[in-house]
Amino acid sequence: MRKNGKVGGIAIGVILVLAVFGLMACTTKIPAGYAGIVYNMNGGIEKNVLTQGWTFLSPTKTVTKYTIAREQSYMSKDSRGDSKDDESFEVPTKEGASLEVDVAFGYTFDINRLSETFSRFRGQDGKEILNSFIKPNMQGWIKEVTPRYGMIEIVSKERGTVNTAISEEMKQRFDRYGIIIDSVSLTDVRPDKDTDKAIKEKIKAQEKLETARVTAEQAKVEANKEKEVAIINAEKEKETAKINAEKARIKAEGDAQAQRIKAEAEAEANKKVAGSLTPELIEKQKIEKWNGTVPQIQGDATPIVDMRGE
Repeated sequence: MRKNGKVGGIAIGVILVLAVFGLMACTTKIPAGYAGIVYNMNGGIEKNVLTQGWTFLSPTKTVTKYTIAREQSYMSKDSRGDSKDDESFEVPTKEGASLEVDVAFGYTFDINRLSETFSRFRGQDGKEILNSFIKPNMQGWIKEVTPRYGMIEIVSKERGTVNTAISEEMKQRFDRYGIIIDSVSLTDVRPDKDTDKAIKEKIKAQEKLETARVTAEQAKVEANKEKEVAIINAEKEKETAKINAEKARIKAEGDAQAQRIKAEAEAEANKKVAGSLTPELIEKQKIEKWNGTVPQIQGDATPIVDMRGE
């Protein structure tokens, strides 16, 4: 009896252990930032998408996980982030040169199209799709964008414009697959020795040309300033001459008016004086002014008129 009881206890323990492992096998955890598609062997893809948390599933169901939060990915020469070994690659330029580039991009999966993504990629999860589809196509499609730009644009500070164009292109290309690309950047660009020399010479020539352009523009600005000053001075001189002419006119008119008034006053005075002179007054004035002497006329020894009475 004691032996049978021991065997029974072991059997129960085994059953409990198997039950625990069975429960663990049928329990799935969806991490934060991920969503899961449930595939039922008896009915195919289920409509409900699993989100963050623990979920109990029957043994006939499997869960495929996809990131629905932004993930950063790299394709670089070193082992940066999820870049394994050397994932850098060469891109062509407008001149036909080749530049080795490192790329960084952000991606996520559209939660509203996860069922479509699951079917399109035949049950691959997000990481498998990243390595088998996103990265290889990212390389190929970037190579279709860079020939629109010259070496200088890709290597210099103008690279931001190139990155914007690449990002927009990648967004459109991957959107049809339910993959959302939010940004793509050429983080490092490495030309070969000959290309690097050509780029430096071209940059130097452009800098000289830009310096000459700026100098010419400054000269033009200075010339315009001098022209404006000359015009202003001419206008001032013209206005000053106009004012002086007006002052001279006013003075001349004032002087003429004064002369006219003076002449009119003198004429009026003379008229009054002339009007007051009578023959009697004239004779009286003559007498008053006579000093008593008689004018004498000398000729020969005999005077013509002798008024002395002798």
